[in-house]
Amino acid sequence: MTQSECSPEEIRRIAALCTTKWHRDYTRIKLRTDPAYAAVLREVGGTSLQLLDIGCGIGLLAMYLRGAGFDAEVTGFDYDTGKIEAAKLMAQRSGFSGLHYAAGDARHEMPAFSGHVVILDILQFFTSAEQDTLLALAASRVAAGGKLIIRSGLCETTWRHRVTILGDWLAKLTFWMKAAPVCYPTREQFERVLSAAGLRVRIEPLWGRTPFNNYLIVAERQA
Repeated sequence: MTQSECSPEEIRRIAALCTTKWHRDYTRIKLRTDPAYAAVLREVGGTSLQLLDIGCGIGLLAMYLRGAGFDAEVTGFDYDTGKIEAAKLMAQRSGFSGLHYAAGDARHEMPAFSGHVVILDILQFFTSAEQDTLLALAASRVAAGGKLIIRSGLCETTWRHRVTILGDWLAKLTFWMKAAPVCYPTREQFERVLSAAGLRVRIEPLWGRTPFNNYLIVAERQA
């Protein structure tokens, strides 16, 4: 396995797997500009633990990781059945092996699993109590030596936070997301819930070249 970022050529190949122009354009731009994918790769690259992607959407994280050489099993889980079907089709057309997808609501159910767990950009659509439940469930799936890797906005009084709220509402209004934002988690919330689950927590900005108030939260279980 390698920790090299996914190449521009591979990103174009992945985007071409999409069956609609909207998905092709979205995939190409998202994989080229969003710093979350490379950040996840840096955290899990070089390990052999399988990975669970909660809120996987159309499966872009799995595609990016495979394109960069990460060859452990990846399971994607999302409540949007349309996106799950798109992810399955992309996986079939890609020629990549070891990619699995299932539909379900992570607030109420989660696949039996032990490995790395990733949650990107979904916590703001849940209440604070639902966030606590989801974080505890996700932490219980982290294996010894594994990581829970989260990208989320934090509730802060900054211009970046206001832009993040606007972006989430635009995603709802354009029907890319089915839900509107409900509650943005806090730094203290992550530290409280994940530390109680026996994980060591670190939080750092993950703004990249975007205007959004995104942070990388990594919670690791000692090997």
